[in-house]
Amino acid sequence: MLNKFGKKIAIVTGLSMALLAGAGMVQASEKGSLPRIKWGFQGPFGTYDRAAMQRGYQVYKEVCSSCHGVDHLAFYHLGEKGGPFYDPEHPNPNDNKVVKALAKDWEVTDIDQDSGDEITRPAIPADKFPKPFPNAIAAAASNGGAVPPDLSVIVSAREGGADYVHGILTEYDLEKEAPEGTYFNAAFPGNKIKMPPPLADGAVEYMDGTEATLEQMSRDVTEFLAWAADPKMEVRKKTGFATMIFLFIFSLLLFMTYKQVWKGVEH
Repeated sequence: MLNKFGKKIAIVTGLSMALLAGAGMVQASEKGSLPRIKWGFQGPFGTYDRAAMQRGYQVYKEVCSSCHGVDHLAFYHLGEKGGPFYDPEHPNPNDNKVVKALAKDWEVTDIDQDSGDEITRPAIPADKFPKPFPNAIAAAASNGGAVPPDLSVIVSAREGGADYVHGILTEYDLEKEAPEGTYFNAAFPGNKIKMPPPLADGAVEYMDGTEATLEQMSRDVTEFLAWAADPKMEVRKKTGFATMIFLFIFSLLLFMTYKQVWKGVEH
């Protein structure tokens, strides 16, 4: 009788574990499959790759900016300490010649000071990056009913972070069937995404001569967007490390002082 009871418990336990495993598989499928990448900016001593960020900016401008905005970024951020185009000789980003030149490549809306009419003009470092669409309705109308997400904090906002962004760009499979108006993407939750594959080999011509493969462009633009989501990361890590060293030295001095003060006291 005890053996029968034990067998029943084993069967129930086995079924429970199988159901839990099945639930986990469904959950993983719903979240998408993300390839794991070792990024240089991860970890307590991680830093951004300046060359990769500069190439990533080029990918964003030439490809991504037609649909996706970076609402939290202004052009002067590019030239701040830790930014992709920071120049130690011109630490003020408003005096950074590269940033000024990059800003001029964009058109922003403004108000004519004489007539009050809306005009467009070349951007200056103080301007924010222009939005690709005037409002969400226009964005949805141009993208099959889906509003393209803002990219300025997407690396921090999405589960999976940089791996998620990189996966979305590289995990398309056009040979797999998908409902009309969507594409199969192994990294996207549910695997069905409305955005067509935005990148392909040679989509941009890198100014530094780097070969613009799909993998290279995906890594570069992800590096740029990781910085956009956390532009003060390097400064924060350096400050934290310096604080830890200070606290260690302070604790050591405090301990030595304690030993010196109490060394002649009998216990």
